Amino acid sequence: MPEPHNLEHARHSLAHLLGAALLELYPGTKLTIGPAIEGGFYYDADVPVKVSDADLEKIEAKMRELLPSWAGFTREEISAADASERFAGNEYKLELIAEIEAKGEPVTLYTSGSFTDLCRGGHVEDMGSIPADSFKLSRVAGAYWRGDESRPMLTRVYGYAFASRAELEAHLQVLEEAAKRDHRVLGKQLDLFVFSELVGPGLPLWTPKGTWLRTLLDQFVWELRARRGYERVEIPHITKKDLYEKSGHWTKFSDELFRIKTREGHEFAMKPMNCPHHAQIYARKMWSYRELPQRYANTTMVYRDEQTGELGGLSRVRSITQDDAHVFCRMSQSKEEANKIWDIIEEFYGTFGFELRVRLSTHDPATPERYLGEPSQWEAAENTLAELARERGAITLAGAGEAAFYGPKLDFMAKDAIGREHQVATIQFDFNQPERFDLTCVGESGEPERIVMIHAAIMGSIERFATVLIEHVSGAFPLWLSPVQLRVLPVSAKFAEYAQKVADVGRSVGLRVEVPDADETLGKRIRAAEVDKVPYTIVVGEKEEADGTVSVRNNRTGEQETLPTAELIAKLATLVTTRS
Repeated sequence: MPEPHNLEHARHSLAHLLGAALLELYPGTKLTIGPAIEGGFYYDADVPVKVSDADLEKIEAKMRELLPSWAGFTREEISAADASERFAGNEYKLELIAEIEAKGEPVTLYTSGSFTDLCRGGHVEDMGSIPADSFKLSRVAGAYWRGDESRPMLTRVYGYAFASRAELEAHLQVLEEAAKRDHRVLGKQLDLFVFSELVGPGLPLWTPKGTWLRTLLDQFVWELRARRGYERVEIPHITKKDLYEKSGHWTKFSDELFRIKTREGHEFAMKPMNCPHHAQIYARKMWSYRELPQRYANTTMVYRDEQTGELGGLSRVRSITQDDAHVFCRMSQSKEEANKIWDIIEEFYGTFGFELRVRLSTHDPATPERYLGEPSQWEAAENTLAELARERGAITLAGAGEAAFYGPKLDFMAKDAIGREHQVATIQFDFNQPERFDLTCVGESGEPERIVMIHAAIMGSIERFATVLIEHVSGAFPLWLSPVQLRVLPVSAKFAEYAQKVADVGRSVGLRVEVPDADETLGKRIRAAEVDKVPYTIVVGEKEEADGTVSVRNNRTGEQETLPTAELIAKLATLVTTRS
């Protein structure tokens, strides 16, 4: 297998091999596209018969059979007319050829073995460099052509590919562990959220337990912000088209908007982001430089018309709860404000044991036309963020060209318990909206001075962070965050009244306590508490009632002890207060 930096080429080459295997096994198949993706590759094909996961072994065997007969890839550049003749009868390839021709780009074919495909390139020089045991087909799925529900449904075959068999097996082990931690499975098991066909895909409904989780996470973020001078604001869920036209979002995101036509013919949209609204709150008056920064925080839903095929559990939804905040300040204040946001991010993610890495996403100097704002603004902002990272002792990953069109940013990546990395929080500078909405303050000279806007998302969205957190802790939330913190189990119905008294002591200090009916054996009820990942289980019987004590089990560590009721409840209350 080639060096890691050529792994993408190897994966793309294996996609070609997969396409060839599909053609040999299923005559009449029409191939469409086969890209490399993170961790592997896939190919979408219009196959005349139903293909399922049961067929993967056969397809994979055909790939290994073909592999020795493949060497390098030969490139051929031909006219669009010749290409259309070569792929006559395959309407998918013809559509791609027409698009390539319309863009004025060359039409290129790549051949290895006896297989030729329409392709832009990016392959290994020698297929013999790919170990036959370094790839594995993973699953079969359906995928609409071009992601459009009105177009034909295709068969998508996925595969994994790594530099060696050892790396492949390590990846498969991570996937096996990830399947046990899948937030969709645990969300149902722990009764956190549900989807309804009547409500619609991508629109999660949060149960009482799930709502506790959301609320507690949001309260934590607000507590961290309140300490640093943020103020809460509130905004509507719909807005006139005019706001997003002025902000520039209408042009950029018009295909992702849920649009509303009023009975008077006005056009509104469900808000896909909050920043233009917060900009309008800032713009309500002229501010003196002495009154800056202004820091607005707002946890609210936004709505995006994501394609059905891209939705998945809570990780990709249409109703997105953002813990959003925006700072309006002078450029000279931006470093201090970014530093405060960094403090919040570190404390929040450190509480859950996440390891963080930071990427400094800057503009691409080769394409300055892609970015809004003066070059001097970009230089100052990028230097500010780089200096901040150095002062905090952070090793930053270079993200040249990764900046948004409206400003540079710091992206924070969190590594979870099984080693997967997720992009989470962001500190984002914005030159676009202050310019478009003419946001200024009055400087020392009495003249208007353009300000900078800083986007400060901590969780990014509650839904997406919930997926990361659920899988990170495998549903075993820390005590302070657990929807049910304590379950009290009477040995039998005879001790139900004492169990309720113990529960009431816990509730009096704000603990979330359940006392299930004693209609099952004690063993089954103890096991149910473990399955439900309740942090602590209390068992009470004759001795406990006589002594005013409880027998408590820590379901995270398995430790058990007997304590006076008041002592235990005080201990748990302290753990909750300190988020231990």
